[in-house]
Amino acid sequence: MASLKPILLVEDNPNDIELTLAALEAGQLANEIVICRDGAEALDFIYRRGPHEGRAVQDPAVILLDLKLPKVDGLEVLAAVKGDPRSRGIPVVMLTSSREETDVVRSYDLGVNAFVVKPVGFEEFFAAIKELGVFWAVLNEPPPHRGSWPSNA
Repeated sequence: MASLKPILLVEDNPNDIELTLAALEAGQLANEIVICRDGAEALDFIYRRGPHEGRAVQDPAVILLDLKLPKVDGLEVLAAVKGDPRSRGIPVVMLTSSREETDVVRSYDLGVNAFVVKPVGFEEFFAAIKELGVFWAVLNEPPPHRGSWPSNA
């Protein structure tokens, strides 16, 4: 049996991290949740660089990606992931408070799998994250990995 793929949460707001973790836990997911607090750290995790150099060669089940991030913003992370044949099959869900049409259009142009505006209310946010986690980590059937990951990308 293959091991469960981690869920990569890329979020810089501590309150949103805490609430997202609680919602994913409520979904009874056994997947490890990896938290990156900026876009540069997320890219290091995805491409197994720097502090993530020794991690197992395994794509995340899904990347839950905030749009507004320090160092490297969410659109830049999305462009890197979807522009690289080794990582373009990883599902990416833009999870943001932005309702800007340009953000939505740009995200889809770059290949995002879903664009979810964070609900303002606690219960709505909790329910949305729980459903996202179950769908992408359990129900979704990803394509087989076709890229070639060198030992140090």
